[in-house]
Amino acid sequence: MTEYPPALRAENVSVGYSKHEVISGLEVSVSRGHITTLIGPNGSGKSTLLKALARIQPLARGSVYLDGTDIHHMPTKVVARKLGLLPQSPLAPEGITVAGLVRRGRHPHGRSLGRGTIGDTEAVAEALELTGTASFAMRTVDSLSGGQRQRAWIAMVLAQSTPILLLDEPTTFLDIAHQIEVLELLSRLRHEHGKTVLLVLHDLEQAAAYSDQIIALKAGKIAAVGPPKKVATEAFVADVFGLASRVIQDPDTGSPLILPRGRITRDDSTESNTLD
Repeated sequence: MTEYPPALRAENVSVGYSKHEVISGLEVSVSRGHITTLIGPNGSGKSTLLKALARIQPLARGSVYLDGTDIHHMPTKVVARKLGLLPQSPLAPEGITVAGLVRRGRHPHGRSLGRGTIGDTEAVAEALELTGTASFAMRTVDSLSGGQRQRAWIAMVLAQSTPILLLDEPTTFLDIAHQIEVLELLSRLRHEHGKTVLLVLHDLEQAAAYSDQIIALKAGKIAAVGPPKKVATEAFVADVFGLASRVIQDPDTGSPLILPRGRITRDDSTESNTLD
């Protein structure tokens, strides 16, 4: 059987802002055709790592490989045809419609924004349909609610038609129903279209339910990596999030369910001493 390289791989990657190093010496591998989720406390380096893997954030040290090739040696358009990125809090041009925004996802495929092909039209229509944004496609982005706006941005990334999707907190601003809708969509893209998905989530339980692999960060280092059943343990939740919990198995899916029991403080029992 032919073995393929990981979709994305980071070797000894360190990234800093000014003199402050945010992530240090990370080794990360994102499996092809899987959903991998980055989790960790605020400030642990999740978004920084995502931007480094997407070639947006310069590296202090190390290398990032896209399909086995150093991403910094690849032409920008080649990278854009392989990797679609949804950053945190993206900004849309004033007055642009949802349809216009989504059409911008076709830009890496070489056509001008105003003159698309049949393939471009089909990709845009499919992205609008998948994200439930077709009904307000002609509205301006700045007239939308936060949740509608987030789905429009996801549609733009989907219209890019890349095999790899990087999404930084794609469920931000969404109510619980739309959060699940987005995660179900990503799951379908993974299973039915073979997409490789790397995303940042804050909800550990959602990460456990929808991920093939979890990469947990703490203070710029890898705290744990592996399938949800291996990573999402009570000891892990205590160590990484400083939270006492009970972890049980979901009776329907078998994925871990995390039941919070309260913050662990330095004055708590011996268990808290392991967090220092």
